[in-house]
Amino acid sequence: MTLDEISARAIGPALALLPATMDTPRARIMLLATGLQESRFLHRRQIGGPARGFWQFEQGGGVFGAMRHQASRGYLEQLCARRVVPFEARAIWTAIEHDDVLAAGLARLLYWTDGKPLPSIGDASAAWDLYYRTWRPGKPHRQTWDAFYTEAVGFVVGGGS
Repeated sequence: MTLDEISARAIGPALALLPATMDTPRARIMLLATGLQESRFLHRRQIGGPARGFWQFEQGGGVFGAMRHQASRGYLEQLCARRVVPFEARAIWTAIEHDDVLAAGLARLLYWTDGKPLPSIGDASAAWDLYYRTWRPGKPHRQTWDAFYTEAVGFVVGGGS
């Protein structure tokens, strides 16, 4: 899926279902960079692993984490209701494999749980630190992040979203 498609079909609609304060260029950059890092927006199911959706959430990891965190729980309950998905870890995890709006909203909410401001646009290192802190990738690939982050910045700042 192209960045135009993922932005129009998943990220934009997801952010429209969340509080307006969550929809910022910085947030869109992080969502795009993370999706590129995790799946290249090609794989909705982790190759050889349990993660689902373009943002590659595990049921007991990011899904459960966003469900129980006080900063995201209520928003995720509302998002699930709007997407007609039960507020239950397995149901959410199963749904995000094909519901890109729910998956994008879940990704934004996981970043919301961090509690710190999103990194300044162009600060790939701080963006990596946030991604690493919140996603806790089992096999981190720092060497690919900067290019994906730069691609996301170019898309958002260039008016692609």
